[in-house]
Amino acid sequence: MKKFNLNEQLMLGVCYYPEQWPEEMWEDDMIRMRETGISLIRVGEFAWSIFEPSEGNYQFKDFDYMLRLAHKHGLKVIIGTPTATPPAWLTEKYPEVLNATIEGHSLHHGLRRHTNYTSTTYHRLSAAITEQLVMHYKDNPAVVGWQLDNEFNCEISEFYSEADHKAFRRWVQQRYGTLEKLNDAWGTTFWSQTYSSWEQIYLPRLVPGGRQPNPHLALDEKRFISDSVIAFAKIQADIIAEHAPHHFITTNGLFGHLDSHRLTKELLDFFSYDSYPQFSTIFSDPAEERPLADRSWSQTLSTVRSISRQFCIMEQQAGAGGWVNKMDMPSPRPGQMRLWSYQSIAHGANLVVYFRWRTATFGQEIYWHGLNDYSNLPNRRLAEAAKVGEEIQQISEALCSTTYQAEVAILRDYHNEWDGEYDVSHGPFGWKSGKEWYKALTRSHIPSDIVYINEETTLAELQRYKLLVYPHPAIMSKSTAQLLEAYVVSGGHIVFGCRSGYKDQRGHCYMLPFPGMLSTLTGVTLEEYTVIKGTRAATTATTIDQQTTLQTVSFNEIIAPFSSTVDVIATYDQEYYEGKHALTRNRFGKGSAWYYGSVFTEQVAQFILQQFEEISSPAPWLELPEEIELAVRGNEAQQYYFILNYSDAPATINVLEPACDLLTSAKLHGQHQLAAYDVLILYKQ
Repeated sequence: MKKFNLNEQLMLGVCYYPEQWPEEMWEDDMIRMRETGISLIRVGEFAWSIFEPSEGNYQFKDFDYMLRLAHKHGLKVIIGTPTATPPAWLTEKYPEVLNATIEGHSLHHGLRRHTNYTSTTYHRLSAAITEQLVMHYKDNPAVVGWQLDNEFNCEISEFYSEADHKAFRRWVQQRYGTLEKLNDAWGTTFWSQTYSSWEQIYLPRLVPGGRQPNPHLALDEKRFISDSVIAFAKIQADIIAEHAPHHFITTNGLFGHLDSHRLTKELLDFFSYDSYPQFSTIFSDPAEERPLADRSWSQTLSTVRSISRQFCIMEQQAGAGGWVNKMDMPSPRPGQMRLWSYQSIAHGANLVVYFRWRTATFGQEIYWHGLNDYSNLPNRRLAEAAKVGEEIQQISEALCSTTYQAEVAILRDYHNEWDGEYDVSHGPFGWKSGKEWYKALTRSHIPSDIVYINEETTLAELQRYKLLVYPHPAIMSKSTAQLLEAYVVSGGHIVFGCRSGYKDQRGHCYMLPFPGMLSTLTGVTLEEYTVIKGTRAATTATTIDQQTTLQTVSFNEIIAPFSSTVDVIATYDQEYYEGKHALTRNRFGKGSAWYYGSVFTEQVAQFILQQFEEISSPAPWLELPEEIELAVRGNEAQQYYFILNYSDAPATINVLEPACDLLTSAKLHGQHQLAAYDVLILYKQ
């Protein structure tokens, strides 16, 4: 049997929970799914108590019938292993599987994700239910793939059960080998924290001052959690790969303390993501200038694309969102759900699965609306999904083999992300600067990638891009610094911000002039630095040509060039370092390395971007207002230009050369009014 290939077609799907609805509704649901253009359903990820109502008592009758109906109506099926929601009999009989708070208090049954990943008992029980499901459904003609668990590390991404403390001890023993090496890595001579036996080692616990662990222990904690999740996922993935090699394996998420790149490389056929653009109404910062709102999800989709060039959206927002205790997200306006669907497709999704088919009438998520309302009557969201379904069938052949195209990348890495959760001298800056750079790029209609750099990253992978932005990589290994040097020597350009290059992978500061491992590449050292807070007011810097004033926020570093190849671009205007250097460019080999002694704003990112003549919109034949996003998917044969209007008002675009719209076959030339939340996919013949 041929394995389902994500790259061979575009598909529309929906999450379905037959266990929540009377059996007599199932066939009608599936008939209407097909009428809506839906060809795939995801089921089962929360149904452990249905599959195994008591230990060892496996029941598949209901799902067998549902799968027969799915196959009858031409629906492909993804089954989720149900390990995110163990049944009550399990947690009652085996309380050791439960997670605990940092205070040591056990978390209890009643929501989801209340278990730990390290309990050998939970490993055994999870393996058993997975094997029973796979053996039962491996030859079912409707089933094409498996989703491991559901949203690893959602709700909670820290684990302090007794099983976790024991597993952490084993993990550090394997990592360091000797207590001497562990004590050195964690700098335990500071404040007399030295360990003299392995039994003294725990995950972070409450200490004076609350949650203030040794920072190097805190960094290793995140590495341990990621390894624990991957080990738990591997138990299930190995079972599926052995018994159902003709089925694909994926999982959904993008939550904290998990190396999703390694997870995907080692265990999955492709990665899946759950896209809810109106989470922007929850996480938005009221102090943020010019926020992107739902358009910001394009940056998150770029992160997903760094894991899988083509991926699945396992849950695409299809209505208002909220639990009974938090009604968070308003209903999409007419056109927004379609816009978000194409936002996902533009960034690399070949399978978009709406969450969910029908709004639940009971449980925690009764206000998390699906395509259908409680009444089951036709509504505008269902009609909008049907329009997307019809369009996807039309454009699938053209787009399925294409990938997102970009010449600029924002670099990230897990070491700095995890270290930066606790180290506020660089962590918050990384997220802010990455966002501000993305604003500058997307509003300039320059597509960009997110690239996670690690020990396996090659020079060829970096050379795909003309410009790299690595805002605040405090942790910088010698090998990564040398890789970046080789990239610039070969003709690439890279931009760094403050707090770069001064830590090793343990989180220790190098005994080197800042920016440590990046001094050779940037051609500078730092005289000193200061946080902008309290007695230090916000400052500005002026470019040498006196044409531009830059905002220097949050942190200021005084840059001292030592190489004759360094050009000073801007100097500070205030404080005791007035007239000293704030922004430099080092001509290094065939390329350049820029260093900015502060945290980036959109304005600063836009200024630096404008200094690169070779970096511009890939569609100079389009004049687009800044509220329009331009995304490009293409291959050797053709490029497709997605024009996405996030505004609640029509936008005027100017097509300077004739082009066709893939969605409507209309020919465009000259000015065109793009309706609010509307989409075009243009190509040139």
